[in-house]
Amino acid sequence: MKRYLVLLALCLAAPIAAQTGLPPAPYADRQLEDPRQEAVAAELMEELRCLKCQSQSISDSNAPMAGDMRSQVRERIAAGETPNEVRNWLIERYGNWVTYDPPISAAVTWPLWFAPIILLLAALWLARGRFRNSKDDE
Repeated sequence: MKRYLVLLALCLAAPIAAQTGLPPAPYADRQLEDPRQEAVAAELMEELRCLKCQSQSISDSNAPMAGDMRSQVRERIAAGETPNEVRNWLIERYGNWVTYDPPISAAVTWPLWFAPIILLLAALWLARGRFRNSKDDE
């Protein structure tokens, strides 16, 4: 019986151990003092995807990683970087997935557009051969 109680206590304690003990990033939930810089940072944060949530922008997410990214965006905007420089830095660091509008690259994007066309043409070619063989059999 004691074993089950210990096992139950460990299972209930697991979520507590998963919480981070680190303090939040300085600008995770605190706005910049300059309203213009905060507006630029807020607009950029709407265009960046939370890497943990994946369906939310970093401005909407409560994940600690999104808070760190919000802080990085605000710190870099406050340091005088442009939104494009900050976006490019985040893309370089986290990959194209971090932005809702990933850059077009010939190696990745074009095959996504042309693969369905090629597959459709191959299917039509195979179907044509199949139907031609059916008519020859009759």
